[in-house]
Amino acid sequence: MTASNIKIGTWKSPLSLSQTNWVKTQLEKKNPGLSVEVVVIKTRGDKIPDAPLLKIGSKSLFVKEIENALLQGDIDLAVHSMKDMPAEISKGLYIGAVPIRKIANDVFISKEKLHFSELKPGARIGTNGQARMAQLLFKRPDIKIVRLQGDLDARLRTLETEELDGIILAAADILRMNMGMRITEYLDETFILPAVGQGALCIETRNNDYKVLPFVAKLDERDTRSVIMGERAFSRRLGGGCQVPLAALGKIEENTFSITGIVADPDGKKIIKETMSGSKDLSETIGEKLGDILLCMGAKQILDNLK
Repeated sequence: MTASNIKIGTWKSPLSLSQTNWVKTQLEKKNPGLSVEVVVIKTRGDKIPDAPLLKIGSKSLFVKEIENALLQGDIDLAVHSMKDMPAEISKGLYIGAVPIRKIANDVFISKEKLHFSELKPGARIGTNGQARMAQLLFKRPDIKIVRLQGDLDARLRTLETEELDGIILAAADILRMNMGMRITEYLDETFILPAVGQGALCIETRNNDYKVLPFVAKLDERDTRSVIMGERAFSRRLGGGCQVPLAALGKIEENTFSITGIVADPDGKKIIKETMSGSKDLSETIGEKLGDILLCMGAKQILDNLK
């Protein structure tokens, strides 16, 4: 790497490439003279695309293999969806920037253009994410949930191939792929609280790479970072991961950070939910305290049962 040439690593899905190319464009725009090369990293998940995530490890396996390339110096930074990031960042790595988060909510895409409230009893809904599925069952225990796999295009195709009545996905993923016309309904966070970090990007670097960090730092948005770090602190306190049914959404309004978090029974029979707020400069402390409160409210028993 020279001062004017850096490599970004990502995996091959259209969504990942779209996100990475956006970061490439922004880096070159904010750092005149900088040349950015996109490097596609082949992961174990790519080699067995039809295997359920539960069998091959979880979304974090895609992150881990790209992180290995970063640690080995094959690439200089990596772009991830923040919701896919493990609660603990790997040793030697750093979240170099968190660009502004545009939307965190989920969306419903209906085969017949019906809103979720209009679905008939026993409707078949495709989605993924333990917390999302638990919240759906809490609201509508009559529905049949079909777990989705694969990249965004594959998930959208299941609307036809699996004879589903609808699918629920992250709004940001659909919008980044310019598929907003497919959206039937935006789902409010009071209906489904989104996954930790959903809608935000993570630009990951080596923590001591002082040549790359100044370039990347120009994409960091202070309030978005504060919110995301608060949500991640909540998740970390509860041992969060792809298979843990927890969700959280933070916001900053008038310098006050507020965060709502849940822990749910996987079957949706019980959801523990609470909100905390305080100074935006203390978002991580507030997120951790919210995790402690939920543990005292009964989340510990739910999490222990999962083990």
